[in-house]
Amino acid sequence: MSTCSTVSRDLDEPLTGTAPVARTWLLLEQPGPWGAKALTSSHLDPALGRALEAAAKGTGVRIALIRRPGRHADRGTPAERRVYAAHTVPGNVWLHGTTVADPRRLLDLDFAALGRGDHHTFDSVLDGGPHRGDPLALVCTNGKRDRCCALLGRPLAAEIAASGADSVWEVTHLGGHRFSPTVLVLPHGYVYGRVQAHSVKEILHGAREGRIVVEGCRGHSAWERPGQAAELALRSALAEDAAQALTVVRTDGAAPRWEVTLAHSDGRRWRVTVVQGASAPPRPESCGASVLGSPARMEVSAVRELPVRAAALAS
Repeated sequence: MSTCSTVSRDLDEPLTGTAPVARTWLLLEQPGPWGAKALTSSHLDPALGRALEAAAKGTGVRIALIRRPGRHADRGTPAERRVYAAHTVPGNVWLHGTTVADPRRLLDLDFAALGRGDHHTFDSVLDGGPHRGDPLALVCTNGKRDRCCALLGRPLAAEIAASGADSVWEVTHLGGHRFSPTVLVLPHGYVYGRVQAHSVKEILHGAREGRIVVEGCRGHSAWERPGQAAELALRSALAEDAAQALTVVRTDGAAPRWEVTLAHSDGRRWRVTVVQGASAPPRPESCGASVLGSPARMEVSAVRELPVRAAALAS
């Protein structure tokens, strides 16, 4: 029986502009089994999960559970859990970490400040500090949401971990099951699809040096989907791989057409036209879908560099 990822690959569905949207990621270690909505269906207290969801709503913070690759025996609650927070907007990119014995302490965080990119609440409330290790590779493996994530994501996470990388984690949900295996790389916030182990090594090597691999990239989670598509198109046109070189300044318009203004760290600016189309023929958007869908696809129709005066007015 075909899986949604097999159909998507066979139809050569584009990856661009399909990344989950979050300016800030908050990751809590939670070993053991995960349900489809892991914050409220795992060994984490479901009341705490609901409270965290409510606290993060509308702040730009996305919460996910993480666990080390391997078997997930039902062994109850760990004494200490890793917690990470990462802000991904260029010019203020950071990744901080800590450990907590009681995950309820996360409710004391100022989620609005986290969403704005202020790490002081994380550091003061949870005794956190800058992450000193390699960039994190977070592989979506939650088979309760979609079997492709388990069938393809878990072996990938295990293979990367077996190669000696200690910065790989399994994560609950990155969306886009049909692009499995999918990987989020922090601190920069780029998301990849249809990933293989050798490409993760290349992606992580680049991330350590502040570079982005465009091939296989779904987009930058700091931007809405038209901005994701515009940025990747501009990176390809410029052969620009510096992680923090490009910023989405503004997005004008509404579906199915947007004008996205991007700025380079050297002062140059561009306006990129993004048009939304529908994928054809209809296909399963996840393995559990009872009906076929025509997911939106972001297509870049024009890339125009702005003259200096127009760039100033576009600020």
